[in-house]
Amino acid sequence: MSRVQLALNVSNIDEAVAFYSDLFKTEPNKVKPGYANFAVADPPLKLVLIENAADAGSLNHLGIEVESVDDVPQGGERTTCCYAVQDKVWVEGPDNRPWEIYAVVEDAEVMTDCSCC
Repeated sequence: MSRVQLALNVSNIDEAVAFYSDLFKTEPNKVKPGYANFAVADPPLKLVLIENAADAGSLNHLGIEVESVDDVPQGGERTTCCYAVQDKVWVEGPDNRPWEIYAVVEDAEVMTDCSCC
């Protein structure tokens, strides 16, 4: 199953996790310092929260999470980002809006600096 990803900058990760847990009636899939994500079943959504007080309330980036690395378009590369090892490719939409198309390979213990965050 593929799902759209929405990554938001938030000022307080704990408050944001509490709000979105209630809104989507689901607990986060992953919580790390300054980071959380939700695998929402209905509607199918990967919601990513990135603590970034300077840009709080703004969109960080968009993406499409695909089921396997075979579904990542050619040219994808392996990277560690957002506490996960991923195969991904970035494309630029209208108005310079970054989109990632990715598959998670495994969890990682570090956030690492990546172009999405």
